[in-house]
Amino acid sequence: MFKLMTIDLDGTLLNSFGEVSENTRKALLEAKARGTEVVLASGRPISSTESLAVELGVDNYLISGNGAAVYDIKEQKVIYDRFLSKEQVMKIAKLCDENSFFYNVYTEDEVIASSLNYNVLFYHKENVKKIEERRTHINVVQNIMEYIEQSGKEKFLKITVCDESQFIFNSIMKRLKEINGIDVLETAYMSRKKIKDGTDDVDIQYYYTEITNENVNKWSAIEFLLDKLNIRPEEVISIGDNLNDKEMIENAGLGVVMGNSNPIMKGLADEIVADNNSEGVLEAINRFVLN
Repeated sequence: MFKLMTIDLDGTLLNSFGEVSENTRKALLEAKARGTEVVLASGRPISSTESLAVELGVDNYLISGNGAAVYDIKEQKVIYDRFLSKEQVMKIAKLCDENSFFYNVYTEDEVIASSLNYNVLFYHKENVKKIEERRTHINVVQNIMEYIEQSGKEKFLKITVCDESQFIFNSIMKRLKEINGIDVLETAYMSRKKIKDGTDDVDIQYYYTEITNENVNKWSAIEFLLDKLNIRPEEVISIGDNLNDKEMIENAGLGVVMGNSNPIMKGLADEIVADNNSEGVLEAINRFVLN
């Protein structure tokens, strides 16, 4: 029996419109009822991940910022963290501003951005379908560096940098890797999501990377929970799709990736299920947890 199931959100549990099917919701609750702790493990802010966890009824713990924080939902507090410092964030923001790179900064409770574009546009469209307390808080400001300096914020989960040009994106990656004390996520393909514009489906496609503090990953956060809950690594099933899921897929007792995952992730996985638009997570739960 798997005592812990960790599930990524975007590209995994959520379909391209940011939705979870009713059948998948029921399977999550059934797994929980049978004694499997279900933990959402996302790159999103704590508040955004928490709203979905509560909505789905898997509301004990969550992992946010790609492993930068573990949050106790019942106690409403961070119980493990590896935040970026303000100094690190300002250094990265300065590089992006000087080179006109689009970026956004994730805190515990909001995404700070200069405009609604790329991943932020997707969150914005996703918010339209949600009640106020379930929305991802997007804070659009004129100058991100000035806002951070004046806000007094000191804890940051990650920074996302995006561009639709592969040439420009490669330039971004090269410069970011010159900064010490951070981890820069290697991504080799475009993020592809869909939003509704009236009756039309509109694709949002862009190259992106995510920047965290050094040695931050989802498995390190999971290890903290294993110690807390007295669970062994072989009793963990992890489900993901992207390179920010790499460590948890490699180290879990069973690492499962989606049909929409890139070839690198498929090569690391123990099992491959259907894609995120074909209820791949439901398939994984039915095959490996409930049966």
